[in-house]
Amino acid sequence: MFGIRIVRQNNEGLVETLGKYKRSVTPGIHFYLPLFQRIQTVSLAMTPLALPNYSVITKDNADVSASLTLNYHVTNSVKYQYENTDSVESMAQLVRGHLRDIIGRMDLNEALGSTAKINQELATAIGDLTDTYGINVDRTNIDELTPSKAIQSAMDKQLTADRERIATIAKAEGEAKSIELTTKAKNDALMATATAEATATRTRADAEKYRIDTVNSSLGNAQPGFFENQSITAFSDLAKSPANVVVVPNDHIADLGQIPAIGAALKSGLATATPHQTHPKA
Repeated sequence: MFGIRIVRQNNEGLVETLGKYKRSVTPGIHFYLPLFQRIQTVSLAMTPLALPNYSVITKDNADVSASLTLNYHVTNSVKYQYENTDSVESMAQLVRGHLRDIIGRMDLNEALGSTAKINQELATAIGDLTDTYGINVDRTNIDELTPSKAIQSAMDKQLTADRERIATIAKAEGEAKSIELTTKAKNDALMATATAEATATRTRADAEKYRIDTVNSSLGNAQPGFFENQSITAFSDLAKSPANVVVVPNDHIADLGQIPAIGAALKSGLATATPHQTHPKA
């Protein structure tokens, strides 16, 4: 009497006779002798495996909790089934050991920022070794690297201090820029005012020069009668002053019109001269 065993797709059957491996069979229907034989099946499909958090020490003695997942498949069902009591656990221990070694050669900051590098080195390290267990690791992925609570607290404080320092520097730079702009604006205003005043002064000077040049030109072209008339007018004004006596040189009587300021001098009693001609005030 024969027994019937169906090996499903993507599996391999291991035929044992009296507890000893005899041969492997492919997927399909197979017959065996009950009591003397049995057929064990081994899945050849890719299988995911999650390795829970476990402690890893970095190069700078920081305690990190590592978590990773990997995908593997059986490449040799005979090795997988008969040469190791638990090939999956052996493979997991191998992966964890290499992961500890890789992270142990890194500082904390380097490890936290180098998961892609860790994945690559881990895959290279375990590529050939797992063949001993009839397993091939197709993919590894670091899911999480978490520092211990004490280290996380210290990192948070450092991060807060760095942010406060950056904010303080930014504020100081802003205030310095504001002072710089304010000072520049004041200097520009002072320069604009000075320029305007200089322009106004030049304009007034040009106008005064023009007035003086015009007067000098007019005086230079004036007829003798103009100065005689000015002399008579000036003499009349001096005669009306409070002084009782007006002293005028005979030979310079015509020049009197050119020095109207002598009237003020006579009023203050400061003008004196040797009398050549005396004119009593009427």
